[in-house]
Amino acid sequence: MEISTFYMSPSTPFLKPQKPPNQIFTCKLNAHFQHFAFHRPIYCSIQKTSSSISSPSFSSFNRNTYRFALLKVRAVTENAEGSEGSKPRELAQTLQLGAMFGTWYLLNIYYNIYNKQVLKVFPFPATVTAFQFGCGTMLILFMWGFRLHPKPKISKSQFKAIFLLAAIHTLGNLLTNISLGRVAVSFTHTIKAMEPFFTVLLSALFLAERPSLWIVSSLIPIVGGVALASMTEAFNWIGFGSAMASNLTNQSRNVFSKKFMVKEEEALDNINLFSIITIISFILLVPVAILMEGIKFTPSYLQFAASQGLNVRELCVRLLLAGFCLHTYQQVSYMILQMISPVTHAVGNCVKRVVVIVSSVIFFQTPVSPINSLGTALALAGVFLYSRAKRLQPKPKVA
Repeated sequence: MEISTFYMSPSTPFLKPQKPPNQIFTCKLNAHFQHFAFHRPIYCSIQKTSSSISSPSFSSFNRNTYRFALLKVRAVTENAEGSEGSKPRELAQTLQLGAMFGTWYLLNIYYNIYNKQVLKVFPFPATVTAFQFGCGTMLILFMWGFRLHPKPKISKSQFKAIFLLAAIHTLGNLLTNISLGRVAVSFTHTIKAMEPFFTVLLSALFLAERPSLWIVSSLIPIVGGVALASMTEAFNWIGFGSAMASNLTNQSRNVFSKKFMVKEEEALDNINLFSIITIISFILLVPVAILMEGIKFTPSYLQFAASQGLNVRELCVRLLLAGFCLHTYQQVSYMILQMISPVTHAVGNCVKRVVVIVSSVIFFQTPVSPINSLGTALALAGVFLYSRAKRLQPKPKVA
């Protein structure tokens, strides 16, 4: 199913804007007040003029003024000590983020391995995709049923907009599974490295966004690397075309999400948005899978899978594990996105693709030629440069 992540930044519609991080509030005192607060003078008076208040004199002292100034000084001192205490919290947050990245990558590796093993002996990608969406739907209902996350309230305007995104999301995942069933995992991921190319193309066509020179330059190694890797691969037009079509659908989903806006007070958090898309995708794909492939969970088809190397029990276990890994790694991905910027997340996604390609080559012992390795490395380097170029792109001016 879909390997890339639907990047949802705070500017993406349907999402609640992120709350700014807690800031330490500091108070700065007038030099006279600081002196009096620390040295505790006996008296101080405030002389009023017709237009302003003069500095405190040393002749008299107002007890309430002293206490207020002392409170301010203590607040500054305590906050300064609190800023030092924030270092352990930052370290804990960094460790938490690192653990989440490791979980994201590990679940993605296992998903690709289990999914490929299933598709090799059970070549019905629509049925497999629907089953995996069904696993995600069961996990979502469990989460809402046990109140692990609040249920969303969906308005008609939200549903109409999200329904289109869910339809595109369904098609993209189906096409990806078709590709994974036909070609090696590493080759599918190499082709999917061309996602930035389709993002730039669709944004220019539908959103009239002009890419910078750096972004256009980063697309050259991406396209060249994919072309070079495809030259030495055992070519399969269905696998290649499905992966390219999934790039088009997935990136059109991201682009069209900017064109369907909802009211800010109706925005959803990222977990509920992804959950609703998953449920809609499951409902949409079940009848499509039956029309395309028929009902395949029958004893005869399961025995066919057993003849290919996986018995019925092993097939069912891998189906469940693939569905679980798919949903949880995407959920973890959105949790990470809530903690970091979309550009940083894109860099992490590029590294994840490298990890998945290397692990799949090792596990499945996929033969890789030097030219194929060079093309894959060139494409992934272009994706990394693209994510860095996005950081350099100037933000649009707000009128």
